[in-house]
Amino acid sequence: MERWYVAETHPQSEAKALEHLARQGYAAYLPRYLKRRRHARRTDTVKAPLFPGYLFVFMDVAKTRWRAIRSTIGIRHLICEGERPVPVPAGVVEDIRAQEDAAGLVSVAPPVPFQPGEEVRVTSGALREQVGWFQRVADRERVVILLSLLGRQIPFVVPLGAVRAAF
Repeated sequence: MERWYVAETHPQSEAKALEHLARQGYAAYLPRYLKRRRHARRTDTVKAPLFPGYLFVFMDVAKTRWRAIRSTIGIRHLICEGERPVPVPAGVVEDIRAQEDAAGLVSVAPPVPFQPGEEVRVTSGALREQVGWFQRVADRERVVILLSLLGRQIPFVVPLGAVRAAF
């Protein structure tokens, strides 16, 4: 019976391992997402593995020469229990694939630790140290908060990373 299994890769060798598995005729899957990367005052977006250091291999361990995977370039080993590879629970890989967009990237939304109406404090930027109330998520990286300025409540869109609980 064909199932998905997990292979651990060498550091930052997921794409190389995926390529070499495909050359050997194995069906493999490397879920990726868009990761925001910051370096030396520059910010860019790159495709990154959803599970760094791991990828999925689809096979029937009763019929496939699965031990050959361990010597594939980029692969460290298959996740095993004793001598046999451990299958991924049914539906997990399919659920991940169902979350992919047209470009084949998994949509990952950061968790928002606030509830509407919760008091928050701005930690950076022009509104630093202002206390307001969380209203809603604006997009993947920004939230809307209400601040009391000039005698009324004004909504502001700020980066999620620039807001923390006010307690």
